Amino acid sequence: MREKKTCTECKKILSKDEVALTQKMLGRDITEFYCIDCLAEYLECHRSDLEVKIEEFKEQGCTLFL
Repeated sequence: MREKKTCTECKKILSKDEVALTQKMLGRDITEFYCIDCLAEYLECHRSDLEVKIEEFKEQGCTLFL
């Protein structure tokens, strides 16, 4: 079983979509992960923008979101 990842900022346990989104936006080799709210703050965008991106990446068949 995989170790649960937590947000670097707020320590929330992350969903698989949050882990995948962090990797997609910041690079697959990163070691620090963010929840969607903290990632939005880090990227200076809105949470809703990232929610749309998750759906787009899933529709494109991105393997990070399987």
